[in-house]
Amino acid sequence: MSPQDRAAALAALNDRVIRCRKCSRLVAWREEAARSRPRRYTEWDYWARPVPGFGDPAARVLLVGLAPAAHGGNRTGRIFTGDRSGDFLFASLHRAGFANQPTSMHRDDGLRLRDLYIAAVNRCCPPGNRPTPVERDTCLPYLVRELDILTGVRVAVALGSFAWDGFLLAQATRGRRVRPKPRFGHGVEVGVGPYMLLGCFHPSQQNTFTGKVTASMLDDVLARARTLAGG
Repeated sequence: MSPQDRAAALAALNDRVIRCRKCSRLVAWREEAARSRPRRYTEWDYWARPVPGFGDPAARVLLVGLAPAAHGGNRTGRIFTGDRSGDFLFASLHRAGFANQPTSMHRDDGLRLRDLYIAAVNRCCPPGNRPTPVERDTCLPYLVRELDILTGVRVAVALGSFAWDGFLLAQATRGRRVRPKPRFGHGVEVGVGPYMLLGCFHPSQQNTFTGKVTASMLDDVLARARTLAGG
């Protein structure tokens, strides 16, 4: 698939993602989050739709998250954009050379990713950051399709156990089931078909404030991903 064909296929997929209304609980929650927005966001026109993946169509590294935040990606329309997790993540991506700037505030802020694509297991913000198994499985085909299109990907970085399990499930649907199922852990590496899957603690406020994940820990995982992808 040529770079132009990959870009066109991703654009078509993202259009399908944005129009999705398959999970009634998540549709209601994302729209309620937009209506009951915090005072600091009263002037924002919330996205309040499923959030597509974004990044470099020629990426060799795929970063997989859980789902958009109610007042982050659900507000801005771009995953990890406009919340504390994104502040932590994009600073590290910039240090690693994957992003052209260390901040991500809104969809038109000039951010560009190089050799990396960001996706999520679920594309709508879930109550309590906990999609149900049915909601996960309903959304998973979008991740599978992204992997079909992103033929240059060699390394996947799972931010948290939910993303780890989601990536493994996506691979199982493509006939790549790993037995016994590898357990998630920060820095764990496992081969899954043509991919190397890396585990990384999620850069949530809870994890960064408590020191469960530090900037250097995230930097190390991203550096390892670049090395495994071929530099």
